Amino acid sequence: MVIQLVLVVLGFLSLIYGANWMVDGASAIAKKYRVSDLAIGLTIVAFGTSAPELVVNIIASFNGYSDIVLGNIIGSNNFNLFIILGLAALIYPVKVQSSTAWKEIPISLFVAILLIFLLNDFKFGGSSYASRLDGALMLVLFVFFLYYVFNQMKNDPQVLKGAPPVTGRKTWGLVIVGLAGLILGGHLVVTNSVAIAHELGVSEKIIGLTIVAAGTSLPELVTSLVAAAKKNSDIAIGNVIGSNIFNILLILSLSSLISPIAYNPKFNLDLYILIGGTVFLLFAMRAGKRRVLDRWEGGVLLFFYVAYTVYLIRQDLVVSM
Repeated sequence: MVIQLVLVVLGFLSLIYGANWMVDGASAIAKKYRVSDLAIGLTIVAFGTSAPELVVNIIASFNGYSDIVLGNIIGSNNFNLFIILGLAALIYPVKVQSSTAWKEIPISLFVAILLIFLLNDFKFGGSSYASRLDGALMLVLFVFFLYYVFNQMKNDPQVLKGAPPVTGRKTWGLVIVGLAGLILGGHLVVTNSVAIAHELGVSEKIIGLTIVAAGTSLPELVTSLVAAAKKNSDIAIGNVIGSNIFNILLILSLSSLISPIAYNPKFNLDLYILIGGTVFLLFAMRAGKRRVLDRWEGGVLLFFYVAYTVYLIRQDLVVSM
């Protein structure tokens, strides 16, 4: 099992470096064609930080590991919301623009509510699984979300000036090597995490919600904490909210299009917690005129996540006995 743990760590490192290299290369290519930094941040970088979740889920979906697929997405979103935003707020209170409080966070809440609707018995088809129809619906909504993002950009365009940088073999090499790192890392994480779960008698659900989710969220964690340390609240919270929307509407939709995903109703608790945490964030950002997530509120998010994780592990151990 020690070897498998080492391989999981190597897999996470491969995912992180692969995502960074792919983003660097893709950003250079985008700048060559005079795409603004804002557009790059809202699309390429946002996708890049969610790339580990995407690769892990595609591999897990091909292999029929439904609990890993769902656990990774739901667990990553909870990790982003409770741990990353909680830590960011402790470093420096997170203040957001009005549009984030009144538009992006409500969109994230709607997406979470839609997911629990689709995955349960009152969804299309009347059975508990994410069907290809569900995946197609979420993918269409993702296209609408991208349209919304680009429409927002029209109100504050950022035009690149001067000669665009020249891209060459090094740039394309970064993209190719980064993609290879993502594929290799995803394979190592999925296969060895499942093996560890079986050896320890822990369910794939718990592995997906904790180890895999936390590992694939490392790019968001680093990005948001650095942004918080630089007092750039828009990046800190925009990265989290954007990634949560990407994870459900893009990554889960592609996973279910590859293969319908069997749904374990035990995930409902984790989805309710995601919805509750998003509602908490919504009220925190709308309270008063400051639109700030204060340090004490960040502490509440962190404390709740720790308690929630301890409860999950204890319940899983009781069931497995």
